[in-house]
Amino acid sequence: MKVMITAKNYKPSERLQDNIEKKFSKLEKFFDEDVTANVIVSKFKDKTKLEATINTKQTLFRAEEISDNVYEAMDLIIDRLSSQMKKFKGKLESRYKENKALKFEFIPNDEEEEDNLTVVKRKQFELQPMNYEEAILQMEMLGHNFFVYFDMDTESTNVVYKRKGDAYGLIETYR
Repeated sequence: MKVMITAKNYKPSERLQDNIEKKFSKLEKFFDEDVTANVIVSKFKDKTKLEATINTKQTLFRAEEISDNVYEAMDLIIDRLSSQMKKFKGKLESRYKENKALKFEFIPNDEEEEDNLTVVKRKQFELQPMNYEEAILQMEMLGHNFFVYFDMDTESTNVVYKRKGDAYGLIETYR
């Protein structure tokens, strides 16, 4: 696993960088392919924030933690990512033989803004065919409130979303 470390308002020591790489290498057992973990270490006042993102062909794993101790935050992130990966792998093995999921790419917004409408973040991704159950699983794994996907049965772009309680909603589109 390749680990890319970015620091904000902070200069991480060699020891910390080595420790981050060592901890993240323990997650390699979950992947067949070579993946990259992006880790952002931010320092503000007396707290340290760690953010980690691992983008695979199947899904996107993400965790963040704020703590007084950077090593404690790192352990919590590794535990959270490991838990997400085990849950994702187990659900896929029990439901699907072949997994196709979304690939997220962050792109800069270099278009001029009009009037008061401001886009602060833009995402592009390739829609992979899946059913609503897999879309809900992807939404849960990402920790989002909604998820856009291409429904393989209806061949349309749909949206699943969280409702109050433990319920989900489905928006189906047509032309």
